[in-house]
Amino acid sequence: MTDKRWTKANILGCMIDLVTMEEALEVIEEIINKRKPSHIITLNAEIVYSALNDQILREIINTAQLVTADGIGIVWGARRLGYKIKDRVTGIDMVHQLCRIASVKGWKIFFFGAAPGVADLAAQKLSMQYHGLKVCGCRDGYFNDQEIEKIIEDIEEQSPDILLVALGAPKQEIFINKYKNLLGVPACLGVGGSFDVLSGKKLRAPQFFIKFNLEWLYRLLSEPSRFRRQLSLPKFALKILKKKYFGR
Repeated sequence: MTDKRWTKANILGCMIDLVTMEEALEVIEEIINKRKPSHIITLNAEIVYSALNDQILREIINTAQLVTADGIGIVWGARRLGYKIKDRVTGIDMVHQLCRIASVKGWKIFFFGAAPGVADLAAQKLSMQYHGLKVCGCRDGYFNDQEIEKIIEDIEEQSPDILLVALGAPKQEIFINKYKNLLGVPACLGVGGSFDVLSGKKLRAPQFFIKFNLEWLYRLLSEPSRFRRQLSLPKFALKILKKKYFGR
């Protein structure tokens, strides 16, 4: 989005809004009030590194209405490149904040993605935590191309104010970008594996890891199979340092 209240950071070709959580929530409220289908991305270093060699993904990121710094890698990279950025604005924290506000303002939320039953369980737990939360639908993320039209119809029929899409990156970003206008939902947000944590299927990192920005390490220790994916993190860091010191 273009807004004079803050600047954007160019992180290896991906434009990121240097917003706080409070500012991001204000933007989303404006988006909901205007009712124009919009794409919100919480970006991490892994996705940025993938976008280096994926022009379509890079264009999706750069045409989104709001892009926040989800991972500490983005914060670190932005600071190395001379941008002033306060902290992360993570997907899972944003979900909690949106549910808190939605329970007061009466916004309707649709949960879409993750394994069968996980979205329902996440919605149930959040409804217990935020009394008055209006969950207008849940749908798992296991579907084929022939089912997409029906999924779009179901979401459109429920007319949510917020659509949380947990299909994993970049699949969720591609889905939102392709179908947001057909869905007609003001705020479409990709939330990765957040439903697994929100449902209790997986544990979020202990406070120590969160405080010292080591959630990535906790996830790696908990799921060693993530090792190959997380090899992109040192590669991302190297790219940032090359950009800082050599301009490329």
